Amino acid sequence: MLIAEIFHSLQGEGRLLGVPSVFIRTSGCNLRCSWCDTPYASWQPEGRPMTVAEIIAAVRPYPVRHVVLTGGEPMIAPEIHELAFQLQEHGYHITIETAGTVPPRGIACDLASLSPKLAHSAPDARLDDVWHRKHAELRWQPAVVADWIATGEYQLKFVVRAEADLAEIETMVRETDCVVPPENFLLMPEGTTVEALRERSGWLAELCKQRGYRYAPRLQVELYGNRRGT
Repeated sequence: MLIAEIFHSLQGEGRLLGVPSVFIRTSGCNLRCSWCDTPYASWQPEGRPMTVAEIIAAVRPYPVRHVVLTGGEPMIAPEIHELAFQLQEHGYHITIETAGTVPPRGIACDLASLSPKLAHSAPDARLDDVWHRKHAELRWQPAVVADWIATGEYQLKFVVRAEADLAEIETMVRETDCVVPPENFLLMPEGTTVEALRERSGWLAELCKQRGYRYAPRLQVELYGNRRGT
């Protein structure tokens, strides 16, 4: 499979915030979010082909128990099921970061980090109408998200740009027909700079307090800025 990067860092988002982890970033994505912060794994996929054995060998030297499969969209990567199985066999805790557009189909996973895309994710003028239609049709798959929720531990992580996004988020979750506890809603401000994140953090934190949702910071931006390998 095509791998954009493998790196050792701290988990910057979600319930495992701050946990030392190895990130395996697959290259390739079935969406084209306008604000994507990893275009080298989506809009313009980069990387090198690696076998499952080579990936495992690259992970083993790091002193961690947690491995994160991310992208791009890791669930479209060939052999992703075999990679997850092998990682589990080696005793790793596996988080899969996915947009929730591809069913789990029994994949080995300890924490499904689901990040469904809101309407504001639509690609911009850099892409033609074909990608606009494809993105709009694929970005939200309630039945697929429900399949992921049924697999076990999960979190629903939403990128929030404006207060009005809350109504869209709550409508989307209702469409899954799943009972989602408030603490499984993670609301993360959209932005790739500390300044942009802080601009949205105040009102978003207040909305989280009102609804009982989790506010989800982006620790990697605070610590390292928006750069690769973090």
